[in-house]
Amino acid sequence: MKTVRQAGAQLDQAGLSARDLALQAFSSIRAPDGEGARAFVRVYNDSALAAAQQTDDDLRTAGKRRSPLAGIPVSIKDLFDVAGGRTYAGSRVLAQTPRAEEDAIVVQRLRASGAVIMGRTNMTEFAYSGLGINSHYGTPLNPYRRHEARIPGGSSSGAAVSVSDGMALGAVATDTGGSARIPAAFCGLTGFKPTASRIPLAGAYPLSPSLDSVGSIGATVECCALLDAVMAGIAWQAPRQSSDGASLRLGMVMNYVMDDLDPQVAKAYENAMATLSHNGVRIEPVHFPELQELPEINRQGGFPAYESYRHQAGLVASHAHEYDPRVLSRILRGQAMSDTDYMRLRKQRSDLIARTHSRFEGFDALISPTVPIVAPLLADCEDDDNYSRLNLLTLRNPSIVNFLDGCALSLPCHEPGLAPVGLMLFQQGGFDHQLLTVAYIVERILHFHKPPADAR
Repeated sequence: MKTVRQAGAQLDQAGLSARDLALQAFSSIRAPDGEGARAFVRVYNDSALAAAQQTDDDLRTAGKRRSPLAGIPVSIKDLFDVAGGRTYAGSRVLAQTPRAEEDAIVVQRLRASGAVIMGRTNMTEFAYSGLGINSHYGTPLNPYRRHEARIPGGSSSGAAVSVSDGMALGAVATDTGGSARIPAAFCGLTGFKPTASRIPLAGAYPLSPSLDSVGSIGATVECCALLDAVMAGIAWQAPRQSSDGASLRLGMVMNYVMDDLDPQVAKAYENAMATLSHNGVRIEPVHFPELQELPEINRQGGFPAYESYRHQAGLVASHAHEYDPRVLSRILRGQAMSDTDYMRLRKQRSDLIARTHSRFEGFDALISPTVPIVAPLLADCEDDDNYSRLNLLTLRNPSIVNFLDGCALSLPCHEPGLAPVGLMLFQQGGFDHQLLTVAYIVERILHFHKPPADAR
């Protein structure tokens, strides 16, 4: 996979035109034996080529690009409004809704940066699952052993596959319970979930306003950070070029997130901890007893059930037959939740956030497996009971950060050729820059400073 930095250097040095870069991405999208038809629900041929041409013109006349994202192919999840088009949110239910009058703020900022928006990516209907399966538009297959037909993870399924398959160099995702980090982990990519308030959600179809955030998926931490800076409307801050692990102190969460680990995940995570320790990172165990309260707090369905049902009650009443039954059943859980239940949920969340501040004290970040399993086979998700079990297990670890209103990033930590496994770094809300700095260092150690196998 080409990174945003690599592509940008080629553009700046006239080794590649933005138009050619876009045409390469289009070639991947249209490959007859590829996943483009399932990864994308809309492809923007004309506007993408026009944006690419603008970057080429800027380079010819001014000698520079307007931003590090200028000329870079980017995909956007089918949750964000694009002027003149409909936002389907992975569903058939919204087919007759009015066309958007203006771009979502995120899309506006991407266009202003010169990013080349390739199209809208497929997703789980209404973003309501961590597995990435879509019964309406098909499910893009995981790049790992594609012939085995593994799920990509969700809900930002097409976003991840667009990057893994070279259809885009960065992808805009959302993350309500792990929807950027889960597909990143399953597909061997990096996924960033910022503090929710960092990026405006105006023009994005909601699942759960209390938990929704705008995330990014890319090949590296820097790919995600570049997208994040543009979408957050902040100046890009170059990473600290360091691989000195001695500057880091990480808290390894020992309870809850370590339950029911797949042996492949356990081995990859163990090797990653050994590599970090070998390179000077101080890793200390952390017991986080408050996490054990989450299943009971969310027993009725939590924020997504209550808020999605309140938003979609009219659609459910008139178009229930058009929903994916698995998604509809989760939305309908909110029907039984009262306003009193919702207020209690809000209080429990505020209380839990207040009580867990001390768990982060003294650490640059906390660390855990992103997902306790590797990507399941699509066939393993056909049975409804197994689908529900796998979905809950997949969402368990990453959803912690959304409930605590924090920020998190998933990094690949598996050995080449093995099933992708994600390592999650997370912090309290507002510590995004610190988290990204930590992630740069951890990424460099895991990729470039591995000790001999016998030292692990």
